[in-house]
Parts: sequence; structure tokens; C-alpha cells
Amino acid sequence: MQAMAQRLAFLTALALTTSIAAAEAAPQADAALIQLLQTQTCKNCRLADVDLVHAQLRDADLEGARLQRSNLSKAQLDGANLRNADLSFTSLQGASLRGADLRGSRLVGTDLRDVDLSGALLDPNALEEAHWSGATGLPPQAQSHAALHNAGVGATETNRWTQAEELFGLAIQKQPHIAESWVARAITREKLGKRQLAIQDLRYAGHLYAANGASDQATQLEGAANSLQDKVQKQQTGNGVGSALLGGLLSTSKALFPLAMKLFAPAIGL
Repeated sequence: MQAMAQRLAFLTALALTTSIAAAEAAPQADAALIQLLQTQTCKNCRLADVDLVHAQLRDADLEGARLQRSNLSKAQLDGANLRNADLSFTSLQGASLRGADLRGSRLVGTDLRDVDLSGALLDPNALEEAHWSGATGLPPQAQSHAALHNAGVGATETNRWTQAEELFGLAIQKQPHIAESWVARAITREKLGKRQLAIQDLRYAGHLYAANGASDQATQLEGAANSLQDKVQKQQTGNGVGSALLGGLLSTSKALFPLAMKLFAPAIGL
């Protein structure tokens, strides 16, 4: 009975201590928020769960700040210093982060959808655990080849061909020796009417397969490139073959889809 009373006293004391600590932390967070909005500087501040929707924080210094679960949707953060900041599960949807420094920041579960990351500084593969669908200006080093290629495949599934072309292009920059990404970009370029560029991608992918001893795939791609070239020439000369030409182009894409649109397993460092 005495032991139970002692335990109850301990738990009561612990609850009181926690309540006091929480009460003390609240004004600290409020003060940090006021400091940030007034001075644009708040290094190592505790700003978890704050609402900064549409906040004007251009060139703000938030190095080491704890911003987990905060709402920074549509915020203006161009040129901001977010080095080593904790942005876990933070919403930055639609924000502008042009030229921002995000090196060392924690981006687990971070919502970066439709964000502008043009010129932003990020660690290699920094976006592996973030959500970045629709983001623009993605630095190639911020994602693995697998993540970029897979995102491109996802874009094709919803007919977002322009975005798919960009994503496959970034995947190629990351790992230019992987033929599937060249084939995938060729398909997107064909869909976008960039047929000469599509032919170039198909021929280069064929060279990659041939160099790796995959003669069957190399032959298939060379045939697809030649077929597409013939169709382009027929289109240029007319001859009333519009519907037949379109059908031929579509059949070429369908034949190459299984080769190009396979998913890659993410691999850190690639």
C-alpha cells in the first residue's frame, strides 16, 4: 500500500513537472515566432507546429530551427538558410524555395508538392523520404535515379507527359548508362511530338544495350527508331496517311512500354 502511494506521488509530481515545462515552452515558441517575423532571423528556434501559411520569409535565417509539423504552405522562402533545420512532416506545399539552402536539413515525410526548388542546395538523395510530386527545379543530386525514373513512370500513368520527360531527363543525368530511362524519355518525346529527339534517344538506348551484350533489345530499339523515322518522313511528304501514321506511332510506343516503364528499387547513393 505504501509503495502504491509512493508511485502515485511520483506520477503526480511528474505530471506537474510536464505541465510546467509545457507552459514555459509555449511563450518560448510564441517569442520565437515573433522574433522570426520581425527580424527574419531565428537560428535554432523551436517552431514546431506553427502556422506560417503565406509567410514572407525571403532570405530568412532559420539554420538549425525545429520546424517539424509546421505549416509553411505557399510561403516565400527564396534564399532562406534552412541548413540543419528539422522539417519532418512539415507542409511546404506550393512554397517557393528558389536558391534556399537545405543542406543537412531533415526532410522525412516533408510535403514538397508543387514547390519551386530552382537553384536550391540539397544533400545527395535528400528527397528520398519526402513527397515532391509536381515540384519544379529539382536538382538531380537530390534524388536517386530510381526515385526519378519511378516518378516519371508515375507521371506517364496520368498522362503528364511534359513532367515525365523532365523526370526521365533528370534520371538520365543521374545515371546516363541506364538504357531504360532513355527509352522512357523517347516514349514521352514521341507523345509530345518531339519525334526527332525521340529517335535520338532510341538510338542511344540501343547503343547502351548493345554495349552490355543485350543484342535483342538493341535490335528492337534500332527497328523502332527506323520505323519512327520512316513515319516522320511519310508525314512530311503527306500522301494522306494521317490516321495510319498516328496508329503506327501509337503501336511503336505500346511495344516499347514494357521495356521502358519498369520500376527500379531505390538504392541510396545512386
